[in-house]
Amino acid sequence: MRSPYSTIGLILIICAMLLTAANAQVIEPYKKIHGGKFQKTKHKNSPDPYVNYRWISTNADDSLQVYELFPGSVQASPATSFQIKGSSVIVQGEGEIFFDFGVVSAGWVEFESEDMNGEVLASISEYQEPAILNAGAQHPVKTLKPVKYGNAYRLELNNLLYEGVRFAWLHVNSFNSKWHLKNFKLVCQIKPSNYNGSFYSNDTMLNRIWYTGAYTVKLNLLQDYFGAILMERSDRHSWTGDAYPSQEASLSAFGNFDFVRKNILFTSVQDNGIAAYAIYWVLGLLDYYQYTGDSAFLKTLMNNAHKKLQVAYDHFDNLPKLVFMGWDERLGAGFEQPDISEPQQAYRWLCINAWRKFSAALRSINEDSLANKFAEYADTRQMQLLNDDMALKKMGIHALAEAMNAGLYQSADLLTLFNERCKDRNERLSYSSFNQYFIIQALALTGKYVDALSTINDHWGGQIKYGGTTFFEVFRPSWNDALLPNSAPVNNQCGYTSLAHPWGAGVVRWISEEILGVKNLSLGFRKFRAAPNITGGLTEVAGDVPTPYGNIKVAINVLKGNFVIDVPQGTVAGEVGIPKIGKQIQQIILNGKKILPAGEDNQFVYLKNLEPGKYNIKFKYSEKAYHFKTDSTDLKYKISTFKIAPAISNASVIPDETDGCLQPADDKSLTKFRKPGYVDSVVVRRAGQRRWNTKNAPEGSLPTQYAFITKDPIPTLQTFPLDVYSEKGVSYDIILHFIDPDSKGRRCAFEVFDLENFELLAPAQIVDNIQTGKLVRFRVDRPVRIRINQVRGPNAALAGIYFHQ
Repeated sequence: MRSPYSTIGLILIICAMLLTAANAQVIEPYKKIHGGKFQKTKHKNSPDPYVNYRWISTNADDSLQVYELFPGSVQASPATSFQIKGSSVIVQGEGEIFFDFGVVSAGWVEFESEDMNGEVLASISEYQEPAILNAGAQHPVKTLKPVKYGNAYRLELNNLLYEGVRFAWLHVNSFNSKWHLKNFKLVCQIKPSNYNGSFYSNDTMLNRIWYTGAYTVKLNLLQDYFGAILMERSDRHSWTGDAYPSQEASLSAFGNFDFVRKNILFTSVQDNGIAAYAIYWVLGLLDYYQYTGDSAFLKTLMNNAHKKLQVAYDHFDNLPKLVFMGWDERLGAGFEQPDISEPQQAYRWLCINAWRKFSAALRSINEDSLANKFAEYADTRQMQLLNDDMALKKMGIHALAEAMNAGLYQSADLLTLFNERCKDRNERLSYSSFNQYFIIQALALTGKYVDALSTINDHWGGQIKYGGTTFFEVFRPSWNDALLPNSAPVNNQCGYTSLAHPWGAGVVRWISEEILGVKNLSLGFRKFRAAPNITGGLTEVAGDVPTPYGNIKVAINVLKGNFVIDVPQGTVAGEVGIPKIGKQIQQIILNGKKILPAGEDNQFVYLKNLEPGKYNIKFKYSEKAYHFKTDSTDLKYKISTFKIAPAISNASVIPDETDGCLQPADDKSLTKFRKPGYVDSVVVRRAGQRRWNTKNAPEGSLPTQYAFITKDPIPTLQTFPLDVYSEKGVSYDIILHFIDPDSKGRRCAFEVFDLENFELLAPAQIVDNIQTGKLVRFRVDRPVRIRINQVRGPNAALAGIYFHQ
């Protein structure tokens, strides 16, 4: 006979199993952070919450790890629906809770609740509105019902879980009864990477730029390769060209030589179908070789690099479709027009730069025959370009920067052109941080350190002022005037703008090399130069540069006349430069002994060939030290006056006093063009057209309306250019008519460019609160391109463009 206790026992076991299942928690894809500990050293200029955490050892094959991050601030709306006490919340009505975690992380949202009920959704974003991205992403709208795991919940927006997250929301859309929420958090993934590099100066913003760039790269270090973007928008894979400045920054910040090596190998068989990206891969390989001296690795990939550079030579005169050179309008606006003159010239000079550097690397491993071949390629093609006077005169800042980086700063004619382009702060600015890096490299090569620091402050400092804790895919300094900090950025030719894009981190390497002044003079830093550039308001810089032989440490204060340098074993400080900053140096004391310099030039007094050890250098100027300040005035634009007013009606008509107009006439491609005498033609590119039949249109609107529209959610079509061909030197007004016929809360932006050279003419303009329509009027005196961009809401809608003298 069966014992009744066995039945009871079985019931108890089943109940225990059910209880265990009910209390089950989320299983994370990686182990919690381990293998190290927090250090006492503080880095207050870094956004990285784990900047002080140091792993005992790191390896390229290390698995990712996770840590938890809790919000720094929590806001409820309406307040009556939520009782918030620490990490616990009592939900007692409909509404939403807004969480700010303080920094962008690579992570996902989790929380706990034993009694959650009703309809509850969660959202994430890099900016202060729930993120929406383009088609192709697993979940373009970054709002979804969290997945339940017992009493725990996780927001799962893609198969890899992580997104770029700084802000999160919990939306209580319906409510049955009071319930409890606790431990709303981010679970953040990270690749074990120690900050072996460092930077400090008396310029806090410059310090923040260095650490923000380093953190941007760290967030994008994945299991086996360098990622290129945090938000999942359908293009989250390895981009070979993007990796070039990311790798350079990573070497300077982390000294993770093995992982950079692994990424170069991983990307060696891809170029993303972009001609320039094959060249950037070669430059990344050569930079790694120069930084580490790893000749065996160079030899392994020598034939690969040879083939890529041979292809570049073979098509030099008849270029293929370049596909992409950068998002800047002057470079063809990404995928729109990459085969115009400026990107083609930039690409050709990029090739010459790569051929010359590859030749030097080949010579160092005794591949003299092949080295001679690529040196000849560089010399002959360089001469060919220099003999084309008409093409040279058309070169813009990007092509000229590539020429400078190829060594042409020694060409008087090109240097004169470059100097002329650099006079205008706006002209020095590129739309993307990727291309901006190559411009500041050229500024350093030509000795324009004050201009370079001003540009860095405008571009990268501007992103931090915007609220960025990572660097963006694209940025305009005028966003800081047109938009609120951390608000949704302007979408454009890159599509939905990423606010965590590691291709923007090249400035980390630049600061370590050009401001801290540490550069290798021979392979792997066996011999190096340490010559800090004290300019642009700087008086003090210090930092570490990781090398295969250990850290080079440099610290200088020109006001106190102190310079300390640590030379690691296995290296020699071939040149140690004490900056003159426009003065004479009267006295130098090295480790307590007065010495004479080994040489000098216009910028530095030099000590040479310091063997391994620590050196304390005291120096004295002939008069009080001073410094040059960067330009901190407002950026100036050729067009600065815009008049924005509500339209009389949300209709595609404007009063008859205008001289002409272009309007869509159907929902396909038909337009109405009333041509003024001073306008030759108007071309609308890449736009759609739409018709609205609005039964419930706002008062004053027409029941049927047409507009040119952006083509969201198609990737990169959150924008369209509108080109106005007119007589140069003739002034006239342009009036843009924006509409929101279905009252969907459209927010739009537009920019104005010179149609001849695509130089930016005006700060970015935001058009919001459109309601029954907005008219924006401004004056031009040349052919212009107007770029219409979507910001938030449905597609940007332009009912017409009108002309009036």
